[in-house]
Amino acid sequence: MRARLEIRALREALITPGSPFGEPVVLDEVDSTNLEVRRRMVPWQPVLAELQTGGRGRLGRSWEEVPRAGLAMSVLVPAPATPEWMPLIAGMAVARAVTSVAGLEADLKWPNDVLLPADGDRKTCGILCELAEGQVVVGIGINVDHTREELPVDTATSLALAGATAAATLRETVAAACLLELARLHTALGDPTTAKGVRDTYRRLCGTVGRDVDLHQPGGRVERVRVTGIDDGGRLLVRGENGSATVAAGDVVHVRRIG
Repeated sequence: MRARLEIRALREALITPGSPFGEPVVLDEVDSTNLEVRRRMVPWQPVLAELQTGGRGRLGRSWEEVPRAGLAMSVLVPAPATPEWMPLIAGMAVARAVTSVAGLEADLKWPNDVLLPADGDRKTCGILCELAEGQVVVGIGINVDHTREELPVDTATSLALAGATAAATLRETVAAACLLELARLHTALGDPTTAKGVRDTYRRLCGTVGRDVDLHQPGGRVERVRVTGIDDGGRLLVRGENGSATVAAGDVVHVRRIG
């Protein structure tokens, strides 16, 4: 049987001198950790759930969790001057945590997915950020210990499936590493002297830049384009048959490189 999240370990990792985090909350079951954070509206109080029954992804998609196999967590943070960058830096926080804790290379897919090259560039994490009363709810869902049979689609993976050791897939360790890195990046993004460095780092790490992608736009239109960069507003810069454009919303599907 999979172990419950250990709240004491989370508390010890997160509540340290200089840390912004408050007392973490671990629930047995909740409709959505994002909704629970909205109900509480306590900045920097992480809310985690063993089972999320009504989780949502981008564009209103439903998202369900296998009890105790992954992480479903949300936290309310002050909105930076560029809140559109929150899902991007949240993805960067997860990728850095996955590398430092699990020893796995992680690839960022604009705007809010983390992929694992060790398992065929499958997705291990999705992120949903929502504005709430001038603040941002950052929702993070990570597949940690799922088996192949427990995942809903073939394009999904977990840290365990990608080769992380048992010690590296302790959910408290992964959660704390993600949240601490999120806090560091949030601070850096909010400081004019370091914000450019954060944006440039994301551009360098994002595997979507420089690729051909199928862009699924609102309304159902699909266009194959080359991603040429990411602007200071967190939007994709693309070039296609109709010339260059800026994309603020839409699903991106990476076109696999030959070989």
